[in-house]
This record gives sequence, C-alpha cells and structure tokens, in this order.
Amino acid sequence: MQLRIIDAGRKHAEFLAWAMLAASRADLEQSIWDFYVGGSEGECLQWLTALATTSRTSWCHYSRFIIAEVDGRPASALCGYFEKDHESLVAGIAEADKIVGRTEQDAAAGWKRAGSIAYCGADHVPGAWIIENVATLPEYRRRGLVDRLLAEMIARGRDQGATVCDIGVFIGNYRAQRAYEKAGFKVIGEKLHPEFEAAYKCPGIRFLRQNI
Repeated sequence: MQLRIIDAGRKHAEFLAWAMLAASRADLEQSIWDFYVGGSEGECLQWLTALATTSRTSWCHYSRFIIAEVDGRPASALCGYFEKDHESLVAGIAEADKIVGRTEQDAAAGWKRAGSIAYCGADHVPGAWIIENVATLPEYRRRGLVDRLLAEMIARGRDQGATVCDIGVFIGNYRAQRAYEKAGFKVIGEKLHPEFEAAYKCPGIRFLRQNI
C-alpha cells in the first residue's frame, strides 16, 4: 500500500462531497445536509460538490482539507480550521444554493428541517483548532489512515498557533470516539436536546479536546 498525505484540490471536490456527507451521517439515518438539501442523495452530493468549490473559503471548502491517497486513489479525508471559518459558511451555503438552483424558499425549508442541530453546537475556546468531516472509504478502513491524517492536521494547527484541538462525535458513535481518544483527545462535555433527538434520532453531540 503506497500512502501519501496530500492537500486537497478542486479536482477532489466530488470525493470531498462524499466525505462530508459520510461524516455528517456517521450512524445517523439522516444528516444535516440530507435535511437541508432534501431530495435524493445525488442531489445532496451535487450541492456539497458546489459547497466545496465556492469563492468563499468556509470550513467546507476544498482548501481546508487534506486527503490520504492510497495507490493514487483518494481514500480518506478530513478538514481543519479556526472558528472564524464558520462565519464564511453562511455565504458559502448561499453561493452553493445559487449554483444548483435552490431558491430562498428552498433554503428556509431546509433550515427548518435541519436547524435543531444548533442546539448541540460546540463551544470552542478562542483560537481552538477544529477538526471536522472525517471519513474513509469502507474498503480502506482499519488501515490507520485517519491516524495519519489526524497527526498531520493537528501539526498544522499547532504550526498556525493553536494550543488546543477540538473534535466532536454524535453520542453513540463509540467507534469514532475510541479512535479519537486513541489519538490523544479527551471528552470535555456533551450537549443534548429533545428537538435534536427528534430530528436526528440521536441524543446529542459529545465534544473532545486535546492540548497541542
């Protein structure tokens, strides 16, 4: 197995769309992006591909991702960013909507379906380095790819001045939680909300952190 850790590029947008959808679903029946976009999985992936290539560089933009490439094929990915990238996500979402032809009414209906996730949002300390969108193709799992990606992305955060790194998991996703704990993260809290649970069929989100 020839493994390379590379910076994602625009050419990887479709793979990153898959990674964002897979990561946001985890073990859930439907994710924030399924609820927001609605329609088929193909439509959701098309929208996420647009989101990965917008002119605004949000934390869903390809420039925030690194990829584990195995034998020349993208196999695993994750992104890292500072919280200010949340601010540009709103503009990125609006731009992706325009690209695929979604209306303001479509967006409003999407947020009505997906919006309860805000009740379980993370509370980051100033300057925290945040890791999101961790996903690996099924045939490449259990090969240590995420370990390599995490180590690389944590080092990048440290190089940019971060002293802590945050990551979150849906409560009940013990496989992911164990992987992050193995990488040095510790649980610092969780948020639960009945409206989130009613929509996502999951009690809430658990938060982990490590000093870097």
